[in-house]
Amino acid sequence: MLTDLNVKGGPQFYCYSEGSIDLIPELLQEYDASRILIVHGSISWEKAKPYLTKVMQLDKKMIYEQYNGECSYNECHRITEIIEKNKIDFVIGVGGGKLSDLVLYASHLTNTQFGLVPTMASNCAPWTPLSVMYHDNGLAEGKSEHVKRQAAFLITDPALVIDSPVNYFIAGIADTLAKWYESDLILEQEAFNDEPFPQMARFAARMCKEKVLAEAEKAIMDMEAKTISAEFIHISEIIFAIAGLVGGLGDKYARNTAAHAIHDAISAYLPEVHEYLHGEKVAYGIFYQLALEKKWSTINELIPFYESLQLPKSLTEMGVYPMSESTLKNIVQLIDSKQKVHLLPLQINEERLTTTLIDLENFINK
Repeated sequence: MLTDLNVKGGPQFYCYSEGSIDLIPELLQEYDASRILIVHGSISWEKAKPYLTKVMQLDKKMIYEQYNGECSYNECHRITEIIEKNKIDFVIGVGGGKLSDLVLYASHLTNTQFGLVPTMASNCAPWTPLSVMYHDNGLAEGKSEHVKRQAAFLITDPALVIDSPVNYFIAGIADTLAKWYESDLILEQEAFNDEPFPQMARFAARMCKEKVLAEAEKAIMDMEAKTISAEFIHISEIIFAIAGLVGGLGDKYARNTAAHAIHDAISAYLPEVHEYLHGEKVAYGIFYQLALEKKWSTINELIPFYESLQLPKSLTEMGVYPMSESTLKNIVQLIDSKQKVHLLPLQINEERLTTTLIDLENFINK
């Protein structure tokens, strides 16, 4: 029996359909919100504004603030100061994953209710109760802030999401695929067979894998054609909702292991990979995870899918390998410091982590 499971199911209200953003005024009444801060991006904000007409016309104090593009501690404290100075009682985040993380953490620090309107399907950030932290220059801090607060609502419109960059959608697909491969080895253990919530997490993770491999390529083509098809709805919804349920239901046993750990490590020590999106780096991380588990045949099975989506398979392809011994050591030490990596039923140490990185490069480059 598990005694250390913290279940964080997700936002209190979720809707993803045409016209659903018009529900926000009704939800704000539920929270008696009168002083509202809308945190937004730049290009995404211009695309989102027509969908937020009813919100922007509310007879309430409305403050609009563009964020600096990073979920950093400095930016979180800047938004926190705006919330406190203006006595904000509700925050709405409109944008992508980093913005969602920023709004979550700033709302946590100020004990303020918040809701999210994702403008793209690039990760599960709008669903999850954690913020991945970066420096102001975009390099990863190498850690996340986990909180017990979750969004009052997650609402968006497929017509808004389909108008976002396709490469972010593809990155979201890769990030979602990782949900299965990062949790598989842990949740397949006999100790979890009779545990209700981890088994629900495993079901959600399996959906992340099976639906993505079956429908992602069609969904991408439909997005490129601006066609809101069933496949596009399915995949985008799985990216920001079902993927979030995996960790929400399974807690640390179904969150991030090796794929995200190496994402954090290369993001922290290799500035050159900053040009790659989160999900693209996680795509490489999936292969690293599978190499760590010595599942080379699974890597071979996934290579055609990766090549179809033009996802990076190795650090060589990303232009950062070979690297100096000191950089390699820093990367490995950061991976080894991640507690969740050691939940894998494997002997994890710096030697094995180092060998895995080198072996994967050799395997892909052969």
